[in-house]
Amino acid sequence: MKKLLLILFIWLLQGTNAGAQDLNGIWKGTLTQQAGGCFSVYYIELQINLSGDDVEGATYHYSNISNYVKKRYKGTYNTHSRKLSLQEGPVQTFRIPADCTPCIKFYELWYSRNGEKEILNGSWNGKVMNTAYDCQPGQLVLTRVKESAFKEIQEVEVDTGMLRLDFYDNGEIDGDSISVFVNNKLVLSNQRLDTKPITVYVKIDLENTFQEVEMVAENLGSIPPNTALLIVTAGDKRYRLYLTSTEEKSAKVRFIYDPFIKKPKP
Repeated sequence: MKKLLLILFIWLLQGTNAGAQDLNGIWKGTLTQQAGGCFSVYYIELQINLSGDDVEGATYHYSNISNYVKKRYKGTYNTHSRKLSLQEGPVQTFRIPADCTPCIKFYELWYSRNGEKEILNGSWNGKVMNTAYDCQPGQLVLTRVKESAFKEIQEVEVDTGMLRLDFYDNGEIDGDSISVFVNNKLVLSNQRLDTKPITVYVKIDLENTFQEVEMVAENLGSIPPNTALLIVTAGDKRYRLYLTSTEEKSAKVRFIYDPFIKKPKP
């Protein structure tokens, strides 16, 4: 009898531990839908922040890191059924073909494990952005991955109307020169980085919710690659970003307007 109780206790303990699985991190997979979407199959990245039964984070839907939709979401996790229920909020930003319209999605996902492989498997439905029309529903399968596909492009969420961008040479002054584009429009041409800033102002608000700043190396100076320190002033907040560009690859920063950024406690 004691042995039976011990086995039952171990079984219950294992079941509890499995239900309390830590889902925090990056999940990636493919999202399919019935006829009618921009793509029959495309990638999805789900960034999960789990606190108790509450879940929040970001979703990316993309064909590549230059063609994507980003949204925030909130939801719940049922530890007993291992079920995630997630509702996306408004689109933060998107860069997709002009004839495509994002879908605001609701997900039902179940967690499972196959050896070392962790899986989220389920379905989704939703509404076409800014309409009452249903999206064509579909299925999705995600697995846990080590890092985001968007890790190389820095993103900064801000809640102000005007950004000041100050570019400095990072380290020894060695003759680096740059050009700067904002949403593919040239705003600075072949400017030399120095101890004094090269300054660009960028407007961001409800009418301009997304700004992509690209730094292109015009030369690599005497100490390759071309490196810059970017000081961003957004209202009463300041950010220090380090950018590196070469003759083959530019450096990008994406600024996203979010008026609901959590304020730090006084």
